[in-house]
Amino acid sequence: MRGHLPRLVALAGPVYAELLSGVVASVVGTYWVAGLGGPAVAAVTLAGTVENLLLGPALVVASGATVRLARAHGAGDRAAAGRVARAAWRLCALGSLALSVPGFLLRERIADAFLDGEAAALAADWFAVAFPAFALFFGQRVADGLFKGAGDTRTPMRTALLSSALLLVLDPLLILGPGPFPALGVTGAALALTASRAAAFAVTVLLRRRRRLPPPAGGLLPEACAITATGASFGLDFTARMGVGAAQLALVSSFGVSAVAGYGVGYRVLLVVTMAFYAVRQAAAIEAARLTGAGSAAAVRTLGRDTARLAATLGACSAVLCAAAAVPVAAVFTDDPAVAGQAVGFLRMAGLHLLPYALVVALGGVHQGAGAGRPSMLAVLLGLAAQLASGAALSAPLGVHGLWAGTTIGAVAQLALLRLLPPRPGPTAGVVGSAAGGRSPGVRRALLGCRRGHGLRRAGWRRA
Repeated sequence: MRGHLPRLVALAGPVYAELLSGVVASVVGTYWVAGLGGPAVAAVTLAGTVENLLLGPALVVASGATVRLARAHGAGDRAAAGRVARAAWRLCALGSLALSVPGFLLRERIADAFLDGEAAALAADWFAVAFPAFALFFGQRVADGLFKGAGDTRTPMRTALLSSALLLVLDPLLILGPGPFPALGVTGAALALTASRAAAFAVTVLLRRRRRLPPPAGGLLPEACAITATGASFGLDFTARMGVGAAQLALVSSFGVSAVAGYGVGYRVLLVVTMAFYAVRQAAAIEAARLTGAGSAAAVRTLGRDTARLAATLGACSAVLCAAAAVPVAAVFTDDPAVAGQAVGFLRMAGLHLLPYALVVALGGVHQGAGAGRPSMLAVLLGLAAQLASGAALSAPLGVHGLWAGTTIGAVAQLALLRLLPPRPGPTAGVVGSAAGGRSPGVRRALLGCRRGHGLRRAGWRRA
């Protein structure tokens, strides 16, 4: 491997393990809760949906801190790095209070808005534990973002693996209550999750103390605003995709229970491969931010090329794997022929979108890390709108397969728009010298080079 590929792989590998550990722990936790009956599963499903919505604001702070800190390290400015870290922790405290206190007070209303009867009561019990502990969730994301901004993706991986391992042990003990342990059901699942996060966060805090930064020079409020502005595109991207996923699930439900179940099986399989795309995205954002802070325009340009190559390879391999392994993988999850048939159809059709989707996700990291997240975000929003519109239109003549075709159309539209929209560095593209920062020299030229590289053609990488 040459160029930036070794660095990208070194950063992305631990991130993938971190993301995948969370997916595996979630699936295993759902397995234990499933034995408690339908209301318990519904309550935990709602809890996961609400947490995904709350993850959006946490991602804004964590991702913004990652990018700003990476730029500071790229510029060799330790004072700026200290300012970023302290502003991020203050935003974390403010965000935790703003979300956890209202959530706890309104927990029953939130549960009743989506569920009723026993399921609503169980969801409220979960929220009674989860909302007061939301600071652990937010704080871990911010701490992980600061480690990544310093180029360390292994520490977040290790703490994630620790949390997941503890959760795998605590779930059956607190949910089912074997031996001397009380059977706490859904509340036990919430307590197990909280305890595993508390242990991981305690380790994280101890590790962060070993990496003391100098006291910040200058006000923290401008830096907090810069972190929020930088991370906004990351949070909006995640929230938009979650919203479209919910809308697509509603469309799938119109084709019956088997279609929904098959979609659920296929979606979990796709998570395993798409997490690799998001790992590359984080790695590319970290590296692009570091190079931007150093003012290395040519290096940002070649980073975009190498990111595209790595993403294209992962996307193509994932598409082939989904098509070839669809039947045996579906058989692992279900023995219902109707559900298995729907899962196989989903994996084969939706797998077609993996190549353009991988490119969009990974190249978006380069743009966002270099301070040009707005055009990338616009491309994603318009592409997702195209996905919903085309899926709904094609579902009439093609049935549920029309929805999967819409997914491919949306991914292709996002990639085309990402290439067509001119990347424009925002006001937070540079970090050195002030909290708001100025534009790094040559960043726009480098980003234009990245855009030309989306076609993966050598001619597109000629020096502007």
